[in-house]
Amino acid sequence: MIAAQDLHTEFQFAQEAESQLSSDTDLEDPDGKNAKTGKGMAAKKGKKAIGDKAKGGGAGRAPGLGRVNGHHQENGMDNMTLFEVVKMGKSATQSVVDDWIEAYKNNRDHALLDLINFFIQCSGCKGAVSGEMFRHMQNSEIIRKMTEEFDEDSGDYPFTMSGPQWKKFRISFCDFIAVLVRQCQYSIIYDEYMMDTVISLLTGLSDSQVRAFRHTSTLAAMKLMTALVNVALNLSINMDNTQRQYDAERNKVVAKRASDRLELLLQKRKELQENQDEIENMMNAIFKGVFVHRYRDAIAEIRASCIEEIGVWMKLYSDAFLNDSYLKYVGWTMHDKQGEVRLKCLGALQSLFHSRELGARLELFTSRFKDRIVSMTLDKEYDVAVQAIKLLTLVLQCSDEVLTAEDCESVYHLVYSAHRPIAVSAGEFLYKKLFSHRGPEEEGLPRRGRHSLNGSLIKTTVFFFLESELHEHGAYLVDSLWECGSELLKDWETMISLLLDEPVPGEEALTDRQETALVEIMLCVIRQACECHPPVGRGTGKRVLSAKEKKTQLDDRTRITEMFAVALPLLLSKYCVDIDKVTNLLQIPKYFDLDIYTTGRLEKHLDALLRQIWEVQDKHTDTEVLEACSTTYHSLCNEEFTIFNRVNITRSQLLDELVDKFNRLLEDFLQEGGEPDEDDSYQVLATLKKITAFHNAHDLSKWDLFTGNYRLLNTGLQNGDMPEQIVIHAMQCTHYIILWHLAKVSDGSSLKGDMVTLRKQMRAFFLMCQRYLNSINSAVKEQAFTILCDLLLIFSHQIMSSGRERLEPLVYTPDSSLQAEMLNFILDQVFIDQDDDNNSIDGQPDDEASKIEDLHKRRNLLASYCKLIIYNVVEINTGADIFKQYMRYYNDYGDIIKETLSKTRQIDKVQCAKTLGLSLQMLFNEMLSELGFNVDRSTSAFCGIKELSRRFSLTFGLDQMKTREAIAMLHKDGIEFAFKEPSPQGQGSPPLNLAFLDILSEFSSKLIRQDKRTVHMYLERFMTVQMALQREDCWLPLISYRNSLQAGGDDDTMSVMSGISSRGSTRSKKSKQGTASKRKLPEAEENSCSSSDAVWMNREQNAQTLMMHSPHLTSTVLRDPKKMRPEDSYTAAFTMPPEQHPHQPAPLQQPPHHPHEAAIDYNTQVTWMLTQRQQAEARQQQERVSVHYAKMRNHMQQAIRRGSGLMEDDEEPIVEDVMMSSEERLEDINEGMDFDTMDIDLPASKNRRERTELKPDFFDPSSIMDDSVLNVSMF
Repeated sequence: MIAAQDLHTEFQFAQEAESQLSSDTDLEDPDGKNAKTGKGMAAKKGKKAIGDKAKGGGAGRAPGLGRVNGHHQENGMDNMTLFEVVKMGKSATQSVVDDWIEAYKNNRDHALLDLINFFIQCSGCKGAVSGEMFRHMQNSEIIRKMTEEFDEDSGDYPFTMSGPQWKKFRISFCDFIAVLVRQCQYSIIYDEYMMDTVISLLTGLSDSQVRAFRHTSTLAAMKLMTALVNVALNLSINMDNTQRQYDAERNKVVAKRASDRLELLLQKRKELQENQDEIENMMNAIFKGVFVHRYRDAIAEIRASCIEEIGVWMKLYSDAFLNDSYLKYVGWTMHDKQGEVRLKCLGALQSLFHSRELGARLELFTSRFKDRIVSMTLDKEYDVAVQAIKLLTLVLQCSDEVLTAEDCESVYHLVYSAHRPIAVSAGEFLYKKLFSHRGPEEEGLPRRGRHSLNGSLIKTTVFFFLESELHEHGAYLVDSLWECGSELLKDWETMISLLLDEPVPGEEALTDRQETALVEIMLCVIRQACECHPPVGRGTGKRVLSAKEKKTQLDDRTRITEMFAVALPLLLSKYCVDIDKVTNLLQIPKYFDLDIYTTGRLEKHLDALLRQIWEVQDKHTDTEVLEACSTTYHSLCNEEFTIFNRVNITRSQLLDELVDKFNRLLEDFLQEGGEPDEDDSYQVLATLKKITAFHNAHDLSKWDLFTGNYRLLNTGLQNGDMPEQIVIHAMQCTHYIILWHLAKVSDGSSLKGDMVTLRKQMRAFFLMCQRYLNSINSAVKEQAFTILCDLLLIFSHQIMSSGRERLEPLVYTPDSSLQAEMLNFILDQVFIDQDDDNNSIDGQPDDEASKIEDLHKRRNLLASYCKLIIYNVVEINTGADIFKQYMRYYNDYGDIIKETLSKTRQIDKVQCAKTLGLSLQMLFNEMLSELGFNVDRSTSAFCGIKELSRRFSLTFGLDQMKTREAIAMLHKDGIEFAFKEPSPQGQGSPPLNLAFLDILSEFSSKLIRQDKRTVHMYLERFMTVQMALQREDCWLPLISYRNSLQAGGDDDTMSVMSGISSRGSTRSKKSKQGTASKRKLPEAEENSCSSSDAVWMNREQNAQTLMMHSPHLTSTVLRDPKKMRPEDSYTAAFTMPPEQHPHQPAPLQQPPHHPHEAAIDYNTQVTWMLTQRQQAEARQQQERVSVHYAKMRNHMQQAIRRGSGLMEDDEEPIVEDVMMSSEERLEDINEGMDFDTMDIDLPASKNRRERTELKPDFFDPSSIMDDSVLNVSMF
């Protein structure tokens, strides 16, 4: 920095030791009228130049100085700049500003230089403005000089840095500007020097191409403008008061009028007017010089700061700013492409609409931009949508006539949104619109009851719920209204009155549909009050309740129990035959506080409830109603409460009656010959439904139900005429019997022979369900398949986990026939085209809802089977038939197949890869059977298989070392398949499956260099010399596959080592040790590669085992997967037997022999070839090391000669450039496949990022706003 040596005589302070201040409170005169020379300064013994100060250009201080920039000289804080003082934040902003004002009064140039450097340093610039520069250079020249001194090591600056310190610094920065203007508002800001200089500097910085300068200066200018608005507002108030005093004095009679006071008031008003004009000029300069250009800056944070502050101006000084000339900027910016900026626009408007007076002045703006605000309720940014709805709620409060019915309806349906903040905001809007307005006729209505005000509001809620025909989620509506209308919703007394009381003459009664909706809403309110968490789909789980919320929850539960213990039996009696109402009403008791039955002496109401439940189950056969009855009994039968015995007796009597009736009906039903009677079938089915529903929640083990159900199922298999519903419920009931039996055995509460009995019953039921898989009835087959999937998962090897080894006799492993039948069921029932299933049983086309339901059912079936693969219950290779359907049924089952593939790879990478290869082979064989032996690689079928292989390849990710063995085995199986079948056209023609190599080439990029060579050698064993010389089109798959194995060999080492190299690629100040390590890296890479090659080759020489067949899947769920080491190799899998492979043609296997040569064993030939190759590579390795050493030696000599210049001129690391060059391919990968198995994160070059930060980022309207705003006029 250039020191201003010639200015040192201007910065001399009075030597008054007694003027030292003991605290920051000694400066209390904001006007500066009472300020004394040297106030707040200590005695100074000598003169000091500006340049002797620390970097920052502030005034120099002597050691004896009492304060520096608002701080006492203590704790080593002397000679601190304004930036450092504000950054540390250890002193009050008021005292910092007071000291600066004191310094300004002593020497304004010196103090102003401090302030200028404060803004420069807040931008992150390491340079400083010297006195010489300040005095002789223009602002543009100073800014250019500061730009050159910007530190390019980092693109960060204080306002973009993270951490609590910098967050606090931003607040302190804004406070400093506000306090500075407030303290200078009486004199200094009118001196035509300080404000002019600061505004000119900030305007110039805001036009800079450097983002840090532009961002910092724009924020400072906006805060400066806000402070000036406050000053202007105070001046306006003072002018009004002065004018009022002047008018009052002048209106007095002449005798009492004080002419000198009139003259003083007139002079004061004139001074205030002049000050007002000066402030307006300053504000105009900032607005036109900064805001107008920066509200559309390319950086979203800058635009957001501008919009946020203009909202403050319009609210503070509405007379000057709340007009169309300023509102249009907010309206235009609502089309901004960044959610952060749109959010600031809505926040600015909300602050205006909070005031009815200000909201009334926005009618023209609202009419012009109302449609845009309404459309923002569907914004892709949830926060923006929430604030848009809140803004419309404020608009609604200001005027009911602004929003049309269509506008309101667009907000109404958002109460069913899955995003809870949006739904709650929409619920508040709905509540304000429908429930907040009361007419004069409603003032005298009672508070509770059918004829109360709440009664009409509850009816309105029911009407709204029914009109929302697209939504049938009452729990979502209740949750949306809960925060604003919980008192209305919890008026259960009024709801009960609406359901039970008869309407008075002239009152319109609720229809049956309205009563059903009211019962559903009432249940949802009870659930919300007792559980205190949003419904499923909203929120991320249960939250911890506060003490107040817990007390409210207990009070609500007590009220619900006291109220519905009496009313529920009456409601059940009235709606006993209505399925929907009864199902919802029977769910209420599970929210009761059962102690109140005893403490409140409500036992007679409990007896009435039990009688009604008995009557309901006796009248109904609907599954939902019966399950609701079972659940209610389960809730009431709690041994912790005294009512347990009373309820248990009733339950036992009910179950005794049902079981006796079932056994009696079953005997008669099975003894009848011929076709079963319809009436008997109905009786058996109704009783079986009830037993199944109760067995779901209650243990019926003391009744022997297995024998009867098994006889029923066996008879159905023998005769084949059993009604499907009886078979379905008999299987479900037997399923529950086995599960309850297993629960008793697992707990250890069973007898000695119970495990043997359970094992026999379980295996017999498995065989029964397997036989029903071949039923002609699809519903029966689906039930059998679902139960088989559940039981196979339960009785798998995992049943022994967690210390339950005693259950080992119960483990059931499905045989191959069961696996095949279940797989065939999936292929026949799940993977079907939509057109094949578009007609219902009666021949009528299904509607959209039934299609969605059928798809959901098929997805459940597929997921059930995929769980068996994931948990290693069935062979992993059975998934080949599912994986091959990935492309064809991607829209319906893509997520399930993808997740199955991901989980399968975690179990066994190699077996998963072999399964993928098998699926491709199956598709290839299917294509050959359809199109014939002459494969046309341009057909859609072949292209589809190739695309599927490409997608499978992408699932292996970029870490080649983790998938090394899996990829190698996939290539091995693929090569064997390609040469498996000889050509049907005879010798000389390509093998039948040779085109499969074109599909296999999609996986070549996943091989590392060593493995590519090994796979290529393995491929050559299947080839003859004639094959290698062929160039016809039919041999193109072999040629392209060989090329894929040979291409990119030199680059693979770099790609494998990229995970290591890229971590050290960040450019920084390198030490000598870092240079040395960098120099040794390439040699280490070569050594690692050569050593890995040696391992592979040595294993190739020592391999004497026969070709291994694909291993059977073994259980790997309970053990950790094997960790791959880079030096491991898998050439043993590629060894060839000395004799002819059984399925390989002789012409393709045997190499030609010459008569004069001795017979040499094939493995001996391979050993000799590999030895020669290894020696040649060792020689090449030595040559590369020598060349590399010479290059590095020369490089170091040049570095020594260049000295420090190496750090600035050094080029980017090669590894990083290689990684960056693959970005386009990575984008293609992500576009083609959306697997979640790997997150790709390639950090950008540090220097490259910094250089882009310094590029010009002028405003491009098309990159910030929608096209709609660019051609929009204002009003």
